[in-house]
Amino acid sequence: MKTDLLIINAKELLTLTGSDNPRTGSEMNELGIINNGAIAVKDEKIIAVGTTEEITADFQTEKIIDASDKVVMPGFVDPHTHPVFKQTRENEFEMRIKGRSYIEISQSGGGIRSSIAGVRETSEEELYKLAEKRINKIISNGTTTLEAKSGYGLSTKSEIKMLKVIKKLDENLPIDIIPTFLGAHEFPTEYKDDKEKYIDILMNEMMPKVREMNLAEYCDIFTEDHVYNIEQSRRILNRAKELGFKIRMHADEIKPIGGAELAGEIGAVSADHLGAASNEGIKAMRDNGVIAILLPGTIFSLGMKSYARARDMIKAGLAVALATDFNPGSCNCDSMQFVITLACLQMKMTPAEAITASTINAAYSLDLGDKVGSIEVGKKANILIMDMPSYQYLPYHFGSNNVETVIKNGKVIR
Repeated sequence: MKTDLLIINAKELLTLTGSDNPRTGSEMNELGIINNGAIAVKDEKIIAVGTTEEITADFQTEKIIDASDKVVMPGFVDPHTHPVFKQTRENEFEMRIKGRSYIEISQSGGGIRSSIAGVRETSEEELYKLAEKRINKIISNGTTTLEAKSGYGLSTKSEIKMLKVIKKLDENLPIDIIPTFLGAHEFPTEYKDDKEKYIDILMNEMMPKVREMNLAEYCDIFTEDHVYNIEQSRRILNRAKELGFKIRMHADEIKPIGGAELAGEIGAVSADHLGAASNEGIKAMRDNGVIAILLPGTIFSLGMKSYARARDMIKAGLAVALATDFNPGSCNCDSMQFVITLACLQMKMTPAEAITASTINAAYSLDLGDKVGSIEVGKKANILIMDMPSYQYLPYHFGSNNVETVIKNGKVIR
């Protein structure tokens, strides 16, 4: 049978085959490895997976990639990023090194608020060009599916501008970009003394407008003591559900205020950060099918010690995913490979667990587990060829890019 592409002779082909659900517990260590593996691709999808001997006996093509001595695996899925912004904030990085905390910087006018002015005064076209350059670097590091949030506009006009940029990026760049509305990222300066007024605008103006324009599938919120408390978060998220949004949350990043418990109560698809999540919160997420997205790059960049309790979460049977949290302030990291290294070193995840968390579980956190995240017949041909001898090499060899080739929908894009 003729195909569009054959990838053959992979030393290790990581298929990530398994149950049709987010992987939990011991399943996270099952990578479905085929030695001397091969893949047949036709019409942008995977049509056969097996050993090189099996695949070359049944399929022919003029386009063959020889992956001898390489690892072949699914493209990374990064389910938590903030790539649309004007200025970077390296000055805050230095301030943290000198002893100022993230909250102190935020409360003195830095942090998220410092990015708002830049987005508000910058044209849609310029924001697009800046984000396009950043996402191309993300692609070169192996990400083939990306979630992207608004949240640096915090006015109806500017949030819609950001979401239009994300939509255009999805249309023009060769990877899938999933939009999330994050109008509840912070309280803008003009409403810091009248938070109820901003919440009213958020619930009754911004969110309905975003849904009317079909600009975002998800609604997210920063639930934390210094931003949106539990009661405010519950009101906003219930309104979002009424309007048809699926729910994501920034929860319990710094303090255990009950964000993880609320994620379970509200039926969120994911709760992210979770550095301070309680045992009760872990149980609430597990019992209600919430996926925990852990962001070790943020804790690393902030110079903190409060890494999420990945081992406890996995032991409890909670589905765990990983993401970069790429943003201009707290984590300017565009490499899922480095996140995997941090997950292994700082949260004691095994290399296999971290790969599962960065592919199939991350895909399920975006409701895309039936389309991407593993190398299985019928799924999109989103594939990485890694210049490394084994999957354990991925977290071990850090600080440079292990990706040799990025394939999206069956086409080589890097």
